[in-house]
Amino acid sequence: MPNATPVLLPARPATRAMLLGSGFSPQMIRTQLAAGRLVRVRRGVFIAASAWPETEAGRHIVTAWAEQTMYDEAVMSHATAALVWRLPHPSLTDWSADEPTVTMPSESGVKSRQGGVVHRVAPLPPHHVTRDESGYAVTTVARTAVDLVPGLALPEALVVLDGAARRLVESMVVGVRRRDYANPQLGAAARSTLEDAALVRRSATIGARIAMADPRRESAAESLSFGHFELAGLPRPLLQHPISTPIGTFFPDFYWPEQRVIGECDGAVKYQSPQDLVKEKVREDALREVGNRFVRWTGREIMLEPDGVVGRVARRLAA
Repeated sequence: MPNATPVLLPARPATRAMLLGSGFSPQMIRTQLAAGRLVRVRRGVFIAASAWPETEAGRHIVTAWAEQTMYDEAVMSHATAALVWRLPHPSLTDWSADEPTVTMPSESGVKSRQGGVVHRVAPLPPHHVTRDESGYAVTTVARTAVDLVPGLALPEALVVLDGAARRLVESMVVGVRRRDYANPQLGAAARSTLEDAALVRRSATIGARIAMADPRRESAAESLSFGHFELAGLPRPLLQHPISTPIGTFFPDFYWPEQRVIGECDGAVKYQSPQDLVKEKVREDALREVGNRFVRWTGREIMLEPDGVVGRVARRLAA
């Protein structure tokens, strides 16, 4: 009896036609599916079970890849592109909770549709499209951000735009440092790139929001905080402003120099060990000794109870 011809299970999404062309028979496809060695990503597209990601984010992206395998012109966009670029999400959830999304160029003749994988149709200038690390088409960081912003309130929009500005600054330098995020030329270049991407959007507010985008805000919680302060009419704080103390120079999240008030948005990432808490106590004491006052809030507070945070900050500024 002749030996069966060995075939390799696909490490990336492959159509039925691709499998048949690589040596599979229809029966072999059915057998591999039944044995759990092959996964059906969508109708007509398969991947090796060993290559099917364990994480929700990974499965989200591979599902979008499967759609691109069926539609050559499809470009990962919106929440899917945000996952690729690791843009911050403005809530306690993650972009992977959204449906995978691809955008088709306007001239493709394809219609928008919802469900499963979302298809959107929009202009896609060549400089708005790039490739991810695996070679799949994805909207650029800037285009991704301006696609996500419409419909978001100012604080949530700034989460996306600030995150995109940080990624853009990182792409402009080798070995990014804190001072690069604060470099006014790099910040201006990031905003200019966002403005160019926004030319495809018809929005009365996106320009003003891009003008407020700032790579110095280090987290979604800081961006939300700034946006809520802006909506409440509070004085605009300085960001990551250097303050000298006898034990060194520190860069608080927010600083109102006239009131000598420092605002700190605390999160679990900042304090991952008891030593981090001790260092922060030493830092705060040093900043107090040179005449500053503090107001603190957590990332969860600004996401769930922004009015309470704004009120607390306002009272400290007025005291």
